[in-house]
Amino acid sequence: MVSGSARKAAVLLGVSQPAVSQSLKRLESEAGFDLFQRLRGRLHPTPEAKALLVEVERSFVGMGAIEHRLKSLRDFGVNQLNIASYPAFGLGFMPRCLARLMTAKTPERRPHVSLQVLSSRDVRERVVSGHADFGLMADEIPTSGLDATLFARFPGVVVMKGDHPLARHQRVQPQQLAEIPFLALNPEDASRRRLEEKLAEHGVHLSVSIHTPYAASVCEMALRGLGVGIVNPITALDYAERGLVVRRLSVDVGFSCLLAVPVGQVLSGVARNFLALMRSQLHQDECALRSHLGETT
Repeated sequence: MVSGSARKAAVLLGVSQPAVSQSLKRLESEAGFDLFQRLRGRLHPTPEAKALLVEVERSFVGMGAIEHRLKSLRDFGVNQLNIASYPAFGLGFMPRCLARLMTAKTPERRPHVSLQVLSSRDVRERVVSGHADFGLMADEIPTSGLDATLFARFPGVVVMKGDHPLARHQRVQPQQLAEIPFLALNPEDASRRRLEEKLAEHGVHLSVSIHTPYAASVCEMALRGLGVGIVNPITALDYAERGLVVRRLSVDVGFSCLLAVPVGQVLSGVARNFLALMRSQLHQDECALRSHLGETT
């Protein structure tokens, strides 16, 4: 009906004219009525054929959409990236990773990204429910229903304003933390408990002036001279660029970050590539941290 003749249809389809004629006969036989009238060697569509063409064209629109989607998947993969992260890695680290991702790709290849910065507990729920391709969360969160692996583990660092007396020391001893205003994470935080246990072994008890759930808040308050805190160094890195002093602590108070995906989920190509980029960025951040600590890389 589009080409106007069986001969032109054969050329359009890349088959022989007899093959087109045989196909039409089979279609009419299965339909139980004529689709074309044959007059003087030409095919003229019947009203039934014209009515059927409307449905056929709808099907071709659907097939065209499928072909377009197949081409898009072949060229770009699943071009959507849904990430959930707790603040320690979501506020600074993830934007650094995304900046590299977007810079490396042309506009048409850049994925559509959703970055949700949530509490670790909410990150877990978002990943379990399938609303995130993967999530980063603290290690104290239950991992049932998840495939969870260690993404990063760092010893905590001491943070303070540049003119604080402890800034003169390259490594802070537990005893130096006694009797000074301390900016602490909330009492229920696992790293807070680990810190207090380590300091208790040295007979040191913190003089907490302010506690907060977020390491970023600790860094911001330390930068403003409100006290000294111990945080994940990945969080401290952004604030070190603004003048926050970062020092090693002589005892190891670990901060661990878990990478979580739903059990049995196969990650898309764009998600796998982004995870590789995240690991590369993590290595860069480690090198930058050593520079701020005055250590050789």
